[in-house]
Amino acid sequence: MAKEELKEEEQQSQQPETKKKGSLVKWIIIGFAALVVVGALAGGGAFFYFKMTGDRKAAPAQQPAAGIFWPMDPFIVNLVDNNGERYLKVIMQLEVSDQAAVAELDVFKPKLRDNILDLLSVKSYKELIDVGGKQRLRDEIVMRLNSFLTKGKVVKVYFTEFVIQ
Repeated sequence: MAKEELKEEEQQSQQPETKKKGSLVKWIIIGFAALVVVGALAGGGAFFYFKMTGDRKAAPAQQPAAGIFWPMDPFIVNLVDNNGERYLKVIMQLEVSDQAAVAELDVFKPKLRDNILDLLSVKSYKELIDVGGKQRLRDEIVMRLNSFLTKGKVVKVYFTEFVIQ
């Protein structure tokens, strides 16, 4: 009987060792499989990332075309309010669409200056003091100048000096 008990104890003690060895091998295989999956995902992600960014770098960078600027002589006008005690001094440059517009502006320069002087001399201090008023003035100048031009157009007006006293 003692021999049978010893045999049973040996069998029971050997079973956990085989279970431990089996579970250890199982975890090693699972860990290896997880590493393979993570590596494949990382490799695929890196491949697509570099493929996408490489295409963007290969495409030529398109920069906006530089505008053509046409400077105007200074304008000094009395404003409408306060009995003409306030005046406005403006220096501006016009951004034009092409060289044809520059040629037209040179031809019509006296008419353009007269038209802008008429526009500026009917403005009041309150109309011009805020940013919105200056933007409206820019828009009005663009509309008036474009009414004279046939070959090109004025794209934008830039005030390089704007003083109200």
